[in-house]
Amino acid sequence: MQEKNMKGIILAGGSGTRLSPLTKVTSKQLLPIYDLPMIHFPLETLRQAGIVDILFIVAPDHAGDFLKYLGSGKDFNCHFSYEIQDKPQGIAQAFQIGKDFIDEDNVALILGDNLFEDDFSQSIQSFKTGGRIFAKKVADPERFGVVEFDEQNRAISIEEKPSNPKSNYCVTGLYIYDNTVVEKVKNLDFSPRGELEITDLNNLYLKEGSLDVAFVEGAWFDTGTFESMFEATQLIRDRRLAK
Repeated sequence: MQEKNMKGIILAGGSGTRLSPLTKVTSKQLLPIYDLPMIHFPLETLRQAGIVDILFIVAPDHAGDFLKYLGSGKDFNCHFSYEIQDKPQGIAQAFQIGKDFIDEDNVALILGDNLFEDDFSQSIQSFKTGGRIFAKKVADPERFGVVEFDEQNRAISIEEKPSNPKSNYCVTGLYIYDNTVVEKVKNLDFSPRGELEITDLNNLYLKEGSLDVAFVEGAWFDTGTFESMFEATQLIRDRRLAK
């Protein structure tokens, strides 16, 4: 069987209301984390793992700003494509928007406001089939998708923003899937909040026994709030000064 290529998607849509009024003039993912736009860091996560064919899914209001900063990808030794997400309807919607881009290949999706300290090269390059998600122990799991594990550390359930979390491990914003993800998304229903939930997609893989959960060891930031942006900026500043 022919080896599948790994493509990348960076989801950078949405309106960034938690960062208003800054997001009245630019996209959340173009706000600075120390000396670089936020979008630079998920891009580096994919590039570090050897992914060079990358689709950016952006909101229509600031699409030109992304193109101005990122261009064709030549300056990053990559090939960039762009699609518009007219209305944010869930993370899993990215696989509907990007279905032609994914084609027959596997895909790694990263959220445009997620900053990871880890190097995921091995996890991405070793991926063959099924799905792989990345969990991190947090103090406030009720804000995220929560993974429950059995005694052998195997995932047995994933719940979206539960009021009574079954563990302290949340699903972070990096996801790897084989190309059956496009067909699986077709089987999803919109949730009560009007979204195609990534948790529902992960549960489809979990039910067929093909979902693997890896763990995030280093720092992870969902930089969609002022506090998390400040903490991420401190980390990047400390890194720069340590060199």
